[in-house]
Order: sequence, then structure tokens, then C-alpha cells
Amino acid sequence: MSQSDSSTENSLSPPWLLRRQDQQLLATVIVFATCVTGAWWWLTGSSHPDLTSWECLPHHDHQFLVNVNTANWPELMELPEIGETLARRIVARRQAEGPFHTPEDLTAVHGIGPKKLDHMRPCLDPQSWEADPVSPVESGRRTEP
Repeated sequence: MSQSDSSTENSLSPPWLLRRQDQQLLATVIVFATCVTGAWWWLTGSSHPDLTSWECLPHHDHQFLVNVNTANWPELMELPEIGETLARRIVARRQAEGPFHTPEDLTAVHGIGPKKLDHMRPCLDPQSWEADPVSPVESGRRTEP
């Protein structure tokens, strides 16, 4: 009867994956890794007051400027309130009728009115509006080869 009782006890006991010695070794490794991680965290500046958090850094405004006479439609989409359709219209108008000479020339594009132009104006490159160089043929001068 003792053999049947012992076999019943073995079948009822939970099947452990690791032996007792292996469990102790694994626990030791986990405690050691936790200590090393804590030491690394402390040494790299977790408790050092001289480090600055992101919230304390000064804010810098970076502004991009778009030259509407050279930009392609994906670049024009970066302008405020300009989507893909309107950007493609600007490129099509520029290709059909030539470069824009003033910001107000953009109002000739269907979908751009005075309000939208006012939103876009801070992002427009002032060099976009410089007078185009006059070609030698238009000015009546000939250039030497």
C-alpha cells in the first residue's frame, strides 16, 4: 500500500520545470541583474540635478520658407492650409503662365483667396518675388560667345 500511496502523491504534486537548485540560481541571477541595472541608472544621471529635462529646454521656433516659383507640389503642401489639390494647381498655373511676381499673383489660382494668402504669407520666401533677370534678347543687347 505504501507504493500506491507514494505513486498517488507523485502524480498529485505539481510538475516543476526547474529543480530547487536551479530556482535558487535563477533568483540569484535576477537579483544581481536588478542591482546592476539600478547602479547603472544611478550612475548615468537619474539622481543628478545638473541634467535638464526636455520641458526645461528653451523653445526654438524654426520656420521654413517656400519659394513658390521653384517648389514642387509636395513642398507646397507644407504651406498652411494647402493640400495636394491646391499645391498641384499652383504648379500647373506656374507652368502654364510663368513665375509668380508678387504674393498677390497666387490669388489667380482657384482656391486661394486673400485669407488663405495671409495664412501662407509668413512661409513664403521673399526671394520668390525678386524681379526675374531680363534676358539679353528682351533687352536688345547681344552677348558675346
